[in-house]
Amino acid sequence: MAIKCISVRIDEKMLDKLHYVADYEGRSANSQILILIRDCIEAYEAKHGEIKTGKRD
Repeated sequence: MAIKCISVRIDEKMLDKLHYVADYEGRSANSQILILIRDCIEAYEAKHGEIKTGKRD
């Protein structure tokens, strides 16, 4: 599996809060974001079914 990078624009206050939550959970901000994304996808798929993936243009 290839690892891809994305950029996210986030205001300073929200970023500070993200770091606070991540520190509390013993994670990096990056790991915390990945967990949030995973949880979001799992919730979507539980409601709508599996997302079929393929190459994106």
